[in-house]
Amino acid sequence: MEKIKLAFFDAKDYDKEAFEGAPGREDFDISYYDTHLTADTCLLADGAQAVCVFVNDRVDGEVIDRLSAQGVKLVALRCAGYNNVDIEKAYGKLHVVRVPAYSPYAVAEHAMALLLTSIRRTHKAYIRTRDFNFSLNGLTGFDLHGKTVGIVGTGKIGRVFADICRGFGMRIIGFDKFPAPNSGIEYVSLEELWKQSDIISFHCPLTDENLHMVNEKSIALMKKGVVLINTSRGGLIDSEALVEGIKNRRIGAACLDVYEEEADVFFHDFSGHIMSDDTLARLISMPNVIITGHQAFLTKEALSNIAATTLDNIRTLLAEGFSPNEVCYKCPDLASCPQKHAGKCF
Repeated sequence: MEKIKLAFFDAKDYDKEAFEGAPGREDFDISYYDTHLTADTCLLADGAQAVCVFVNDRVDGEVIDRLSAQGVKLVALRCAGYNNVDIEKAYGKLHVVRVPAYSPYAVAEHAMALLLTSIRRTHKAYIRTRDFNFSLNGLTGFDLHGKTVGIVGTGKIGRVFADICRGFGMRIIGFDKFPAPNSGIEYVSLEELWKQSDIISFHCPLTDENLHMVNEKSIALMKKGVVLINTSRGGLIDSEALVEGIKNRRIGAACLDVYEEEADVFFHDFSGHIMSDDTLARLISMPNVIITGHQAFLTKEALSNIAATTLDNIRTLLAEGFSPNEVCYKCPDLASCPQKHAGKCF
């Protein structure tokens, strides 16, 4: 069997390690590239049957046309979200596959880690004690027990996060267009979730409908001192509105693993440079904001699952004619797909 040529963009050391050890690796000829996929870097995929991309690669109409002209047949996302891909433009030209579930525990656990770090000030205590400063002034937190947590998006990750919160004795409310039956989550309207929640955590994909769902108006509805956690997609939150909400003392804390303008910042070392993004710089400077660089997914288990699923997606679609993880703009919900994902979308 001839090996499948795969151009792998935005490759990091941990990606390479996971993919090199993945089952079925011997079926592929993989070229790893550090750069993002853009219209200017498409030529690196010349001769490849498939490209593998991550959250900050730009698979827009121009990129899709160029890849298709070069003979590329497939875009393989090594993540769950696909808001960076123009899937309508891809229809009829490039098949798009994704990893819908790799480790819901990784992301949900990171969300709770951010929350606990924020409200119990453990990051500040660590810095103090490294200087032999054992003062407790300014480190007062609050109990999670009895607090109301609002979960926006109750898919696998959202439900795992709910289970974790349940262990802390929290009241759990949620919002989802497709509520999960028998989840133990009390579903409310989005407006009620804003009003009732002490803590709000986001676990939904980014769509045109929910872009900037956290904005000046929704922040005004929230409880004074609310804690926001976002381990999903940065575009769910209007960053300027977030800054103003923090400055106005409406938002008590923000725990962010994603940022709406992260594409040219996250996954890179800028420690020796001046930060050109003023909004991000302001957020980082605020004492009640914790930002991690899109690392919620980063566990050994998740990386292993991502690699195995991605290679299997490519192999099955190219060799067998279909993949259950193909994305199509005509069927945003698997249940509505007329083909039931029993064949290629086109």
